[in-house]
Amino acid sequence: MLWAAKRTAKRKEDEAYALLGIFGLHMPMIYGEGRENAFIRLEREIGERSKGANILGNIHWIIPRASNSLFTGRSILLDRIRSVLQSESTCFAQTQRRFVITGLGGQGKSEICLQIASLMKHKFWGIFWVNVDNPSTAERDFIAVAKLLGHSAETIHEARQAFTNTQRSWLLILDNADDPDFDYQVYFPPGNHGAVLMTTRVTECRRYSPYAFEALEGLEEEDSKNLLLKAAEVPRESWSSCGYDAKEVVNLLGSHPLALIQAGAYISQGHCQLGQYPKVYQRQRRRLLKHRPTQAQSRYCDVYATFEASADVLERSQSECASDALRLLEILSMLSSSVLPLQIFEETWKGCKNVSPASDEARGIDGFSQDHVSQLPSFMALKEDEWDSFRLTKATFLLASLSLITRHDFKCYSGLSMHPLTHAWAKDRQDPCRQREVWIISGCVLGFSRLDTRFWQIRERSLLPHVLSYLEIEVKKAFSPGSKAIVTSIFLKCAQALLGMRQDTRLGQLLNAVFIELQQNPIQPSQEFLPIYDLQERSLINLGRNEAAKALLQQILRIREEVLGKTHPDTLTTMSNLAVVFDKQGKYADAEAMNRQTLEISEEVLGKTHPDTLTTMSNLALVFDKQGKYADAEAMNRQTLEIQEEVLGKTHPNTLMSVYCLAHVLQNRCEYDEASILYQRACTGFELSLSFEHPTTEACLKHYSEMLRSLEQTE
Repeated sequence: MLWAAKRTAKRKEDEAYALLGIFGLHMPMIYGEGRENAFIRLEREIGERSKGANILGNIHWIIPRASNSLFTGRSILLDRIRSVLQSESTCFAQTQRRFVITGLGGQGKSEICLQIASLMKHKFWGIFWVNVDNPSTAERDFIAVAKLLGHSAETIHEARQAFTNTQRSWLLILDNADDPDFDYQVYFPPGNHGAVLMTTRVTECRRYSPYAFEALEGLEEEDSKNLLLKAAEVPRESWSSCGYDAKEVVNLLGSHPLALIQAGAYISQGHCQLGQYPKVYQRQRRRLLKHRPTQAQSRYCDVYATFEASADVLERSQSECASDALRLLEILSMLSSSVLPLQIFEETWKGCKNVSPASDEARGIDGFSQDHVSQLPSFMALKEDEWDSFRLTKATFLLASLSLITRHDFKCYSGLSMHPLTHAWAKDRQDPCRQREVWIISGCVLGFSRLDTRFWQIRERSLLPHVLSYLEIEVKKAFSPGSKAIVTSIFLKCAQALLGMRQDTRLGQLLNAVFIELQQNPIQPSQEFLPIYDLQERSLINLGRNEAAKALLQQILRIREEVLGKTHPDTLTTMSNLAVVFDKQGKYADAEAMNRQTLEISEEVLGKTHPDTLTTMSNLALVFDKQGKYADAEAMNRQTLEIQEEVLGKTHPNTLMSVYCLAHVLQNRCEYDEASILYQRACTGFELSLSFEHPTTEACLKHYSEMLRSLEQTE
């Protein structure tokens, strides 16, 4: 083959493929694998042919269709499967050679089998393909194969025996073993002879080949781009200039092969340009994911159809577990496709236990009621006295077994995620009426779980995408007739989450939309709607609109003093927030006076260790610091920190805030060694409990860096 090394071709792989006829070989042409890989495969084929493998050649070739010319990548997997199924070693193996491919529908499992059949055709005397998605048709096909092999058979058992009694080398492909309730062991011929290749969405089927299986995922980025551009019929010489646009589409579709082929077909038929596809997708997602090429279609034709096949399995089952799985799938569709901590369902269960008919009478517009409890799914076992995750766990494993979700078991928690396209399908398969119902159910899950704010603080980075995804709904559409009370409290729970996560702009947008639907003036508070005005003043403070925040707070304070009295906890919270505004406006004397007044009442009414009292102490220490009263600031911070570490714990965000403030005070007092230790503790703690991008974390890192730079300059 040395002379071939000097040959050139328009496509690099053709330098190897052009030699197939010379050597009388058959080998699938996988454009995109590169010249080197193509020659490696060619040399291997020549070497194996020279060994005289399967001298009789292929006699029986029962394959449903030709391989797709768009097939791209997967060369490493193809090599791995071939090495497991090699026919010449199978005859003498102690066990039957098996390989199981699991994965989401549309990932190309069947196409890989077609490639394997073509690659290994000359190695097997017989290659037989049986579609096992339907027991009756599978039995019919098995019996037909048995008769082809010269054996009379009337049952699956007799047909399997025909394989066992055939001493020639054979490969049996069991395609679409996708029913989690069916035992596919009945389709494996007994004995240690032959090779079996299975495709399935049921992850549990890995047990048929525990040491040789592949959980198929999306293509690598480069292979994904190549597949998209081939399907879009973009001239190869133009590929280099399409890299950015192709990458955008690949990321949008999660490297899902069938979706990429559909996108390419849509583009090739002139519906839009490659660079326009992402915008068209955002507007017409359902239509695009149902668009199918007219030629060389996959078994399910389009992406949504392949996912719907899994849903059909659940709907046909009519079992409690299948019903729970469908309800869980709906809830997940309203959130983000990223990892959702499973603990949220336990926190929701705990939260709903705090709701009683008596609390319904006293609740405000931001409180949850029995009406909210009634929305929660039955798999949460709400009537039990202790949290029971049995039904939830079964539902998650069933969805995972069908490759509709992925379970994650991290060191500190477990979670669920979905492929972006599965997530889109799970939402789009619901009609508008059902979407509104599920949106309320999902909101109740989020809202009840917020009663344990510690859980939300610890898992903030994981939960944020789910809150943002949940709030993609248009506020006006969420307020359907008869749902005002339920929906209002859900939105306010979400607003509280945004406030805690410092999503300041999004919070402002949400509150403005809610004010419009409730027909309330954002700058003129009323007693009934004070909870939303509390959120509004906090939003204004975080957005730097201090004068507007002060005007609103002063009105809220007057209402609360008149209705609740000057010592009510809600009144004290309003006073504390007004002191914060004075501080931000540079009115330190007013801020100090307001904080002292609030602290005095809080210690008497709430106690010295109450979280609200500690917050006021921290705010007062901050004012001392800004006034240059460093000794008072240090003393107040140390006192606050000592209580917080005992009451809240050393890693609580409020405790870390006191650590941060104390570090800043010590910096101002030129006590740099202790300040540095405290800054490091605060920064590390904020990164773990909040996030690296959280405004508080960024501010702490900024102050610490400034101190270090200042020290370097003075040395």
